[in-house]
Parts: sequence; structure tokens; C-alpha cells
Amino acid sequence: MPIPRIVFIVFLFTFFFFLRLPRFESANHDYSDALSKCIMFFEGQRSGFLPNDQRITWRANSGLSDGSQRSVDLTGGYYDAGDNVKFGFPMAFTTTMLAWSVIEFGDSMPAAERRNALAAIRWGADYLLKTVSHPGRIFVQVGDPIVDHNCWERPEDMDTARTVYTVEAPNPASDVAGETAAAFAASSMAFRSSDPGYSETLLRNAVSVFQYADNYRGAYSDNADIREGVCPFYCDFDGYQDELLWGAAWLRRASKDDSYLNYIENNGKTLGAEDNINEFGWDNKHAGLNVLVSKEYLEGNMYSLQSYKVSADSFMCTLIPESSSSHIEYTPGGLIYKPGGSNLQHATSIAFLLLSYANYLAGTSQSVDCGNVSVGPSSLRRQAKRQIDYILGDNPLTISYMVGYSNHYPRKIHHRGSSLPAIKDHPEFIPCKGGSVYFNSSDPNPNVLVGAVVGGPGEDDSYDDDRVDFRKSEPTTYINAPLVGALAYFAANPDLS
Repeated sequence: MPIPRIVFIVFLFTFFFFLRLPRFESANHDYSDALSKCIMFFEGQRSGFLPNDQRITWRANSGLSDGSQRSVDLTGGYYDAGDNVKFGFPMAFTTTMLAWSVIEFGDSMPAAERRNALAAIRWGADYLLKTVSHPGRIFVQVGDPIVDHNCWERPEDMDTARTVYTVEAPNPASDVAGETAAAFAASSMAFRSSDPGYSETLLRNAVSVFQYADNYRGAYSDNADIREGVCPFYCDFDGYQDELLWGAAWLRRASKDDSYLNYIENNGKTLGAEDNINEFGWDNKHAGLNVLVSKEYLEGNMYSLQSYKVSADSFMCTLIPESSSSHIEYTPGGLIYKPGGSNLQHATSIAFLLLSYANYLAGTSQSVDCGNVSVGPSSLRRQAKRQIDYILGDNPLTISYMVGYSNHYPRKIHHRGSSLPAIKDHPEFIPCKGGSVYFNSSDPNPNVLVGAVVGGPGEDDSYDDDRVDFRKSEPTTYINAPLVGALAYFAANPDLS
């Protein structure tokens, strides 16, 4: 009996569909090892006086005069990526995400790694406290990025301009101030049990810096004297409104103060809570905001917050390939992909949101209605696991995009400190242009920046180990920060099917 035409067509479609699925061997990953290394990375990004228990020992003290231009102490904090500038906007987001990682998944962390994660949070929060220590003034950045980027030198050798960029009332900085408020509020929760005094200090500062954000509305990069220093690197491209809601949402969660609940209820529409819901990163907080606020809706039947839950559900549905509303782009190998460089920031932040939302749904025995399919916590967790496993080596090139994890990882990352000889090995000063020979070298970096996750592959899963290609080979703190939480979850739940 001949096969009916329609059956044959369905057979061919199914056959070729499965041929197109990515096929590469899945490893049994050591998530605990990856978690340890992911946290250790932040020690390689430290600025200021390094402590005695510093584990990345090829680094040394740097930026010890930061703030002297304004007669203030702005030592400490993190270099955001492979350069030697301290950008306040992404540093605050990094601190928020490290703190959220501990709040959400800290109970899954081994005690030693929880302590290391708290140390990473404190390093960022201590610096941010310095940036708001003068009422009516916020120090948003240290270092002239144009001058810095024209040099290839170790942070320990820095002789470039350590320009201090400052916003003073009534000039606006809602984005940086709102994110800093979120960082303080989240960090106050992370330290509540281990250091209640520090937790109270952080929460108190969160309240005051949020008042600045709300009272003087606008983007920090709209200030003429700031714009030339922060753009195009960390301009506010997506507006400041999301940071106002984000900061208020974290203050609500940390303080339980109803005034912040009223703020996110009453300002959601006017501040665009339902706009750009499919983004989450240092500049755009919408998807993270919706997930964060949905927790209170799910657990307390707060119907006034339902619009945030609807937006969070919609975001989750865009990530599920089986959903009729799926429209997130993936590489052929299965990695979430968004154009613009440093792509793995999207994979790690979205994986974090998938796992957090899965927790909130599981805690209330709920699922997400994606129209043609109902999506439960297990499905969200599997989707997150695909992203994390891809980063760790389950990809067409079988390369780990985390430095120091496995035997096959990037050796020529775009990072000044890693690519130049360590002070202890080469104590002589290396000037601004003196590092060019190392930048242009085809040799692997002499110092392994353990745990650094690079920008990652292109839309076709291709990756060349090339120091010059910063869009792919440069690590950033905001790639690693949400990854801490995701790895903590999988370290405790490695056999998720």
C-alpha cells in the first residue's frame, strides 16, 4: 500500500528537523568547580588595596590615588572588563546581581563559596558607598576611557588620567542612582543574617540614593560634562525609567515598606514597565524587574501587581522554542544570541531569570500559559541548563568559554592585566604604549584570569581565540555576576533532566 502524500511530507519534515538540531556530546559538568572559579574571577578585577587572602596572586594594588582629584577616597571597586576604568553604572548592576545570586541561591552554595560570594558583593558595595558619601552628589566613574583605551598597561602601572566624573543635584542620574539603590537594597538582604549592622547601613543608603534618583529624574549620560566620558561605553541607551522601578522594587523586597509597593503599583504604566520586556542587562532592567515583582504577586496574591506577572510570563514564552510566541534568536548550537558583542551577558542573565522564575512558580505550584503549550518550572530550568552547559563546553567547538574550566578554553583574552607580565615577574614599569608588544603577541596570556567568561561566539557559533576581537574575547563582571546564581543552582541540582 503506497504511503499517503501527506504522511510522507510529515516524515520528511520531521527527519530534516531532527537533522538540524545541534548534536554534540554533552559532558558531565563539575558545576561546583565552575561556581568556585566564577566567583574567583572578581578578585582579578579588584581595584585598590588588595587583602592578604587575595587568591589571584598575579594582581597587586592599583588605583590607590583614585578620587584625589576631588579630595575624596574612591579607591576600591571593580574594573568592569579588560580595561582599567571604574564605570559606576555596570558596577552597580554587577553588585545587584551578585547579591540576587546569594539571596536566591545562596542556600545551595557550599559555605566557603557563599563566603567568597559575600566578599565579592562587599567589595563592590563598599566602593558604591563611597560614591554616595556626599549628600547631593554621586561619583559615577573614575578614569578617562578614551585615554585608558589608547594604552595597554597593567592596572598596577596606570599613569593615565584618573578623571572623576560627578553628578550633583539638581542634575539627573536616575539610572545610576536607581541601580545603586537596587545594589544596596539587594546587598542588605544578602548580609542580613551574617552582618546586620552592615545590612542596615546598606539599606539606609539605598533609601537616600533612591530619593536622589526619583527627585532628579533623567539619564546621567544626558549631562554634558558626563556624556563625553561615559559614552559610547555605558551611555543610558534605554532610558532611566526602568531603573526607578527596579530600585523601588528592590527597596520593597528589602524593607517591606508599603510606600515602595505603592510606587511600583502607581508608576508602572507611566514609567514604562510594560515596554521592552524582553531585555535584561546593565542598561535595561525590564525583564528582571517583572520577574522580581512577580514573586510578591505569586506568593501574596497581590492583584495590583498582575501586569508585572503578565509581562514576566510573556518574556518566558519568548524563550521556549515550543511556544508559538517564541522569537528569541538562537545560534545553530543552541545559544541565545543578541547582536552587539559580549553576547554571553544575555545568556547568563536570561538563564538566571529562568531559574529564579522557576523557583517562584514551583513555590506556588503554578505554570506559564504560552498559548499552545503550558510551561512549568522544569521546562524553564532545562532551558537555563542548555545555556549554562553551552558556556561550559557543550557547544559545536567543545570549548569552555570560562577561562580555567576544563582543558580547552580561551588563552588570549582581551584583558590588560592577564596579557601583560605580572608585577612579581616583571617589576619594571611598563608605560602606556609599552604593552603593545604583548597586545599584538600571538602567545597565550601569561596570567590565567581564572573564572573569566569571555564575550563568546558569533551568531554562527564561531570563535577565534583572538585578543584583538574584544567583542568576543573580553570578559566583563556583568557576564559573571548572574552566572554565580545559575551555577549555584546546578551545583546543588546537577542531574536535572
